[in-house]
Amino acid sequence: MAPNHPVKIGSESFDTNIFLAPLSGCADLAFRLIAREHGAKFCFFEMIDAHSVTCCGPRRRTLSILDTVEADKPIAAQLLGEDPALMLCAAKEILKRVEVSFLDINAACPAKKVVKKKAGAYLLKDPKRLASIIRKLSLALPVPVTVKMRLGYDEDAVSDIDRTAKDCEDNGASAIFVHGRTRIQGYSGLVDYGSIKRIKDGVKIPVFASGNVFSPELAKKMFDETGCDGILVGRGALGNPWIFGRIERYLAKGSAPEPEGFQTKKAVLKRHLSYIEKFKACPPSGKVGFMRKVALWYLKAFPGSKSIREKVSLVNTYEDMIKLIDTF
Repeated sequence: MAPNHPVKIGSESFDTNIFLAPLSGCADLAFRLIAREHGAKFCFFEMIDAHSVTCCGPRRRTLSILDTVEADKPIAAQLLGEDPALMLCAAKEILKRVEVSFLDINAACPAKKVVKKKAGAYLLKDPKRLASIIRKLSLALPVPVTVKMRLGYDEDAVSDIDRTAKDCEDNGASAIFVHGRTRIQGYSGLVDYGSIKRIKDGVKIPVFASGNVFSPELAKKMFDETGCDGILVGRGALGNPWIFGRIERYLAKGSAPEPEGFQTKKAVLKRHLSYIEKFKACPPSGKVGFMRKVALWYLKAFPGSKSIREKVSLVNTYEDMIKLIDTF
């Protein structure tokens, strides 16, 4: 499929194949709204742990991940877990509360605490369990079911990943999202474009690729070297919501606008912080702590960043954060 092209997942059609990834702890409503204002046409909610969304009573903190507004559409949810029955229960609870285009199963998260629970990337060590989860959810849910995976748990498993992907398709997955590294690699080392291409060549459903999509040039490289149907933009969007529009323009015209200047970054950062102040469901101290993190995403590339970091770390209110940014 050509870059920057409409794509279909199950019965759902989308006018873009450049998606914002389900960044845990980052891609909240404020983040998504800023991304959409700068070119993101499709987003994921943050990853949701099935154990926190059970039929026995969802936790309020988990439910806040599903906070959304009309401008925050279309959108998909991603579910983390290891037990097929619990996953189905959690999926139904999510669908009661929000309208999603599809539901994704996480078989990619490399975090130790996740793998210890035999969820996330651990499922690549147990492909039968992964297939069982996909089959159970795809047969019971009214929306398409997809899966996010890595190239294997470790290097020894990479040679079998095309077979795992085919098993996902055969058990009902409507699309595959694949990060081009193993679980052991985490987010370091090279992206294996060739193995992503093997997955793409071995299935008929759409394949979205991710890993190091930090620029329009790297986005094009991902399309060119893997033949993927679409891409996920993850860490490349942190403090850089412009990346979506820049990728679209580069793929369409072969050139991207000049990088945004400091004043533009300041203005968008302030708007992002205003969305956090308005929408973030947490105590004031937690909200300001999150604002500090977001501010550093935007400001880290500029001269004097060390001094800026020190000042940002001392701010205790939203109002003082805005005043501080105005002084830069």
